[in-house]
Amino acid sequence: MKNLCALITGASSGIGKDLALRMLDMGYTVINVSRRDADYAHDNLYNVNCDLTDAKATQAAARDIAAKHTVTHFVHNAGMILPNLLEDASHADILTLSQLHAGAALIFVQALVPAMKASGFGRIVFNSSRAAMGVPTRTAYSFTKAGLHGMARTWALELGPSGITVNVVAPGPVLTDNFWDIVDKGSEREQKLAASLPVRRLGTPKDVSNALLYFCDPANGFVTGQTLYVCGGASIGGVTI
Repeated sequence: MKNLCALITGASSGIGKDLALRMLDMGYTVINVSRRDADYAHDNLYNVNCDLTDAKATQAAARDIAAKHTVTHFVHNAGMILPNLLEDASHADILTLSQLHAGAALIFVQALVPAMKASGFGRIVFNSSRAAMGVPTRTAYSFTKAGLHGMARTWALELGPSGITVNVVAPGPVLTDNFWDIVDKGSEREQKLAASLPVRRLGTPKDVSNALLYFCDPANGFVTGQTLYVCGGASIGGVTI
């Protein structure tokens, strides 16, 4: 297909950056919606600064992008963790992450879907988390990420007849700034976490962007409503006896 245009939230760093660079190399136009511009440049890269925890600002950005670009791919990658044990978890954290992870997704998809329906093609992908299955200190984060899974399945049912697929990638521990905000880089804890996974290593942004690109591929129109865990086996579970 020609004239592919991907809106990626949080493409200034980490997984989003890796995905954006790979899509640019593949000939996509990429729109990075983030609080700051990307630290890389390309003729087909556009930066839109927006705080996605602000619903009104997100609505304005979505309207502006939909008016200027025909977006074929929406990848909602931006995320924040706000870790706290149950006793310290707050109602405000739930509201903040609900807007960032789910509310922003709804706002952008509502703005972009009319053009996707008109063309009979679209790809919507959420970057979720293995934490949707439960992780200590992730009350707000796991709640909002798990919600994305249900929302994706609902939208897959609604949008499938229009040629639009909706899927989820759920990474496990991946070496990004979000991870190092919680686990010190190169620490003993990091090494123990890697050793605890079946594959005996932590993930990289490329591991996740591989999966995102699969769901973004125009040729993969028969896959929708799915969640793929890219987690080194962390989602398998199991008890050693």
